[in-house]
Amino acid sequence: MTKTAAAGATGSAAWAEALLQSFAQAGYRRAEPPILQPADPFLDLSGEDIRKSLYLTTDASGEELCLRPDLTIPVARDYLASSAAGQPAGFCYLGPVFRQRSGKPTEFLQAGLESFGRQDRAAADAEMLALGLQATAAFGVSEVDIRTGDVALFAALIDALGLMPVWRRRLMKDFNRQVSLAQDLERLTLAPSGGNEYEGVLAALAGSDRKAALALVTDLMSIAGATTLGGRSVAEIADRFLEQSTLKSGALPRDALQKIQRFLSISGDPTAALKQLRALAADAKLAIDPAIDQFESRIGFMAERGIELGKVRFSTSFGRGVDYYTGFEFELHRPGNGADPLVAGGRYDGLMSQLGAAQPIPAVGFSIWIEAMTMATGGAA
Repeated sequence: MTKTAAAGATGSAAWAEALLQSFAQAGYRRAEPPILQPADPFLDLSGEDIRKSLYLTTDASGEELCLRPDLTIPVARDYLASSAAGQPAGFCYLGPVFRQRSGKPTEFLQAGLESFGRQDRAAADAEMLALGLQATAAFGVSEVDIRTGDVALFAALIDALGLMPVWRRRLMKDFNRQVSLAQDLERLTLAPSGGNEYEGVLAALAGSDRKAALALVTDLMSIAGATTLGGRSVAEIADRFLEQSTLKSGALPRDALQKIQRFLSISGDPTAALKQLRALAADAKLAIDPAIDQFESRIGFMAERGIELGKVRFSTSFGRGVDYYTGFEFELHRPGNGADPLVAGGRYDGLMSQLGAAQPIPAVGFSIWIEAMTMATGGAA
């Protein structure tokens, strides 16, 4: 740990060490992954936008490396490289992370938990939320705004609508990136018009995934002898071509739009939201019951954990803006503190396969933003 981070740990963040000891007693082992990490997993799995905040370098072989911007991916990589890979295992951590942030320290402490391999997903989700609330309570934050969502419900809806893969990709990207999905939905229902000087490229990309698009654009840029175009990187150009290819494929059906808009309007405490979801599935004849059943099961485990459901705010449109989340997502805020969470996390089952796991491995966890915790209590330790 650097001197800057160590000073923080011995001051306002000293409570985190005691909290990690309590997590260890609950079965979560301490993880301490290297600070220097391969950059590709962060760029591929967190979204290319994260490049702007990374501290990047290269090794002697030319591999791109970075100072870790968070600890979830490093902890997951270490787990997959261990003899415990594939088996249930939990880890806790506390250490410095590094991000370029305007007007804020670029090195700061992060604590958290990661749970791998548990098949009882609903129970594990509820445990993460309960332990996140335990973390805020340990720091003396008594009033917490609990915000939750479930990207698996949105994915189930998109699948049930029977849309073309290109539409599914575009809508999931919108949801995960936290763009104005409502505005984009309206725009996507308009029929495409006019020509485009890149018609051939767009036709070649129809139905492609992001990796295929990146490979095609990389080849074209290499032929042209360029690495950027108009200040955009190859990855940014590939994403733009994919977007244009989506728009050229035709307008989003109006009926699908109405169902999506009704889905995105659902919010309230989890019990009330459950009733609205069941009504939508029945009225619109949508085969999304398995995702709703998982949501209902999670509600039950949350209640068993002593979480007061009436104080939990659920919204079908809630997302954390991270590509690798696949299910339950949550943030704990100090009431009125805006966009900066105290604790944030969720389920990311797909990440383990993307990091090289031979078989799917369930995964869920959260990060504790010590900087925000400190501000929430006026700097008290």
